[in-house]
Amino acid sequence: MHLVPLIDEGLGNSAYLLDVGDGRALAVDAPRDLRAVRAAAERRELTIAWAADTHLHADFLSGAVQLAATDGAQILASAAGMRAFDHRGLGDGDEIDLGGLTLRVLATPGHTDEHLSFLLLDGTVPVGVFTGGSLIVGSAARTDLLGDDRAMELAHAQYASLRRLTELPDHTRVWPTHGAGSFCSAPPGTARASTIGAEKTGNPLLNARDADTFARHLLDSLGTYPAYFRWLAEVNRQGPAIVSGPPVLPALAADQVKRLLADGAIAVDVRPVADVVTGHIAGAVAIPLRAQFATWLGWLVDRDAPVIIVRNADQDPADILWPALNIGVEHIIGELDGGMTAWTGPVSTTRLVTPDRVDGPVLDIRQAGEYAAGHLPAATHLELGDLPTDPAAAAGIEIVMCGHGERAMTAVTLLERAGHHDLGVLVGGPADWAAATGNPLRESR
Repeated sequence: MHLVPLIDEGLGNSAYLLDVGDGRALAVDAPRDLRAVRAAAERRELTIAWAADTHLHADFLSGAVQLAATDGAQILASAAGMRAFDHRGLGDGDEIDLGGLTLRVLATPGHTDEHLSFLLLDGTVPVGVFTGGSLIVGSAARTDLLGDDRAMELAHAQYASLRRLTELPDHTRVWPTHGAGSFCSAPPGTARASTIGAEKTGNPLLNARDADTFARHLLDSLGTYPAYFRWLAEVNRQGPAIVSGPPVLPALAADQVKRLLADGAIAVDVRPVADVVTGHIAGAVAIPLRAQFATWLGWLVDRDAPVIIVRNADQDPADILWPALNIGVEHIIGELDGGMTAWTGPVSTTRLVTPDRVDGPVLDIRQAGEYAAGHLPAATHLELGDLPTDPAAAAGIEIVMCGHGERAMTAVTLLERAGHHDLGVLVGGPADWAAATGNPLRESR
C-alpha cells in the first residue's frame, strides 16, 4: 500500500491516490482537474479502479464522473446523496474489497447530510481514515452550507460524528480533504494530516464538554465563503459535464474584444500586480494568477457572463482554464490576442503606495479574521467578497490594502467598475506598514 496526497494549495484541499498494491488504485475526493491525479497514477503505472467521494462538495467539482467515463472507475458515494449518475450507493457499515485491503464506510453527517468517512483496514487493523469534511486537523468542517437555518442542527450532528471517529485507535491516520486554506474549515486549519490520538489531544473542538458547547464554538468561528459554494453541490449531484480534452483559450482580436465587452462580457486580467498597475483595460477585473485565482474568479465574476482573459505570454493557459473548470466556470470564451500591447481601447492605470507613504483613507479588504488579528488603526474594513454588492462603502477611500497586494488590486478594479477612481494599492500588508512607520497595529478580537 502506498498513499499519495495531492494538495491543491489554492482551494486548501487534498485528494488522495491509494496504490492498493496490485496495479489498481483508489482515488478519494479527486477534483475535476485530474492532472495531478493522472500524473501520480502514471508514475506508478496504476489503473484507477475506484473513485470515492466523501460528500457532495461545494467548493470544487468532483472528478469521479470523469474517472468513470475515461478510466472505467467505479464511483463510490453515499446512497443518501441521490446522485443522478451511475455509482455504487453506500451506507454506514458497507465495505469495499480493495484486493487485500478493505474500505469500511462510516456515516459522519455534519458538514453535509450525506457525508461519509472511509476507514481503511489492513485485515481488521485500522490504518487510516479519509475524513473528508468531518474531522480536520485541529478543526472541523463548517456546517452552514445547507443554510443558516440548519447550521445548528448539523453542528450537533458534526459533534456526534467527530466523537465516533475519536473511538478509532489512536494510531489511526487522519486524511482529511479540507485543510489549511480551505473556506470549508471552521476555524481555518493549519495542517493536512494527523492521527486520531493527536487530534484527541490537540484539536480544541474535541475538548468541548458537550454538543451545545461544540456547536457554539464551531459556529462562532465561521467566516464568509465564496458565492459559488451555493450551487456547486447540486452540480456535483447531477454530475459535472465530461471534459472531452484539454481546454483551449481562443485568440480574440482587439476589435472582437471591444464588441464582446460592449455586449456584457467581462475582461479578467490575470497578470501580476506590477503589470496591471501600468495599464489595464478600463473596466477589467484584475485577478492575478496564483494559487487562489479560481476562488476569486468564482466569487467575484458573474457566473453567467462571458469571460475574456488578458495574460502575459509566459502565463500558461492551462493554469487559468483548469482551475476555472474545477469550480464550474465554463464560460471563458477567449483571450486578447497579443495581450495589452495589442489593446487599442481605453486604459486605466493604478498607483502603487509604499507603506511609508500612506497618507489617505485606507480600505482593508481582507477576511474578517485577518483584519481582527491586526490592522491599521484608522482603516475601514470591507471583505473583498462583499465589495461587488456594496461598493458605496468605499466612498472617500484613497488606498486599498490586503496582505500582499493581489486582492487589493482586484478590489481597485472592482471599484473602478463602480465609478471610483484615483485609487492606490498598498505594496505589502499591515506588517509592512507597521515596520515602515514604527506604529503598532490594532487588534479587534
